[in-house]
Amino acid sequence: MAEKLNAVKGMNDILPPESARWEWLEATVRDLMGRFAYRNVRTPILERTALFVRGIGEVTDIVEKEMYSFEDRADKHGKFEHLTMRPENTAGLVRAVIEHNMLYEGPKRLWYTGPMFRRENVQRGRFRQFHQIGAEALGFAGPDVDAELILLANALWKAIGLTDVRLELNSLGQPAERALHRAELIAHFEKHADKLDEDGKRRLHSNPLRILDTKNPAMKDVVESAPKLIDFLGAESLAHFEGLQAILKANDIAFTINPRLVRGLDYYNLSVFEFVTDRLGSQGTVCAGGRYDDLIAQIGGKPAPAVGWAMGVERVLDLLKEQGAEVPAPVPDAYAIVPDAASMPIALRTLQQLREIGVRVQMHAATADGLSSFKAQMKKADASGATYALIFGADELARGEVTLKALRDGSGAQTSRALAEAPTWAATLQSPASNT
Repeated sequence: MAEKLNAVKGMNDILPPESARWEWLEATVRDLMGRFAYRNVRTPILERTALFVRGIGEVTDIVEKEMYSFEDRADKHGKFEHLTMRPENTAGLVRAVIEHNMLYEGPKRLWYTGPMFRRENVQRGRFRQFHQIGAEALGFAGPDVDAELILLANALWKAIGLTDVRLELNSLGQPAERALHRAELIAHFEKHADKLDEDGKRRLHSNPLRILDTKNPAMKDVVESAPKLIDFLGAESLAHFEGLQAILKANDIAFTINPRLVRGLDYYNLSVFEFVTDRLGSQGTVCAGGRYDDLIAQIGGKPAPAVGWAMGVERVLDLLKEQGAEVPAPVPDAYAIVPDAASMPIALRTLQQLREIGVRVQMHAATADGLSSFKAQMKKADASGATYALIFGADELARGEVTLKALRDGSGAQTSRALAEAPTWAATLQSPASNT
């Protein structure tokens, strides 16, 4: 027997019935993005490694430790390309916007969904292939669009019944303000170098802001006493941050200001935010984002402001399970009972008519052991969750009819319907979900 091959560690199959929960979430997101006038984009999984080094930042965990990168085969000139499976999608989306000159006609609201890849330590809520849904607004400079994106995320939580999340905000200001803060931050941590762990010491001069995001409880006091970036913000940065807060308050969006919130990617400035939960342990960030006004220029485009967020699909679905939230399960409207092979051609023709009209029908088909008995097929029909059984028996077909048996109202009522009139009675089979 051949060796059994399993999925790569940290890369999971998504199978029924779990896949139905994903489809439900994706459909909800698609509808909501349309209501906010965000349009879908789809970018490649593979990008040039330089895109992420330049966009995310060379001194970040993602670039230093986590990317799946490789050298591609040489082209006909003997040149090699260094490629990376995308660890996030903002850089790739910005690359696409620049390459296709999408801002030529004005600002754009865009959204995406798809798999991302990072070689992380696999644990709950953290996988090596994971999925994100993101929304990005490019070409907009004001805090109104920052607020719109937060309102969009909040509307999604309401639509899917997610309750155990809270919003945290901070402002990272502008580069000149961060430079002043950086100098004070380095001086502070140098005074307390004995309190830093190895990761903190490594980042002290390369990326000291990331020390504030440490999860090491032994460093809590030295981090809490560090200079706060918000105290270094100039008038324009403060006005932007206060404008965002005012809009959120006007829309009854609760939030807290977290001066330690710095995000793990180098491209952020001004507003940053996270929706977090305490239900998922250390992987408590459900959705995160912020403003990245310099990224478009860093990747080679004409300078333009931008802001966006990304949410982890696995974490959102995991959190819904933790809450015990009900997720609609897809079930057929009808289950077709076909007692013998001779009835199959007519049954299939009728089912095809019903499906073209929009009725969801599951047909009982033969296995290697042949067609099941009528009793066994009825058990399958009941287990399917269908509202009706369609019985294509020899007697019914001889009369040009099919029997409809109610499976869910407790009556077990049976009625006969003419096969030739299927389009006229098809609507009686449909549940409300079939019409959405």
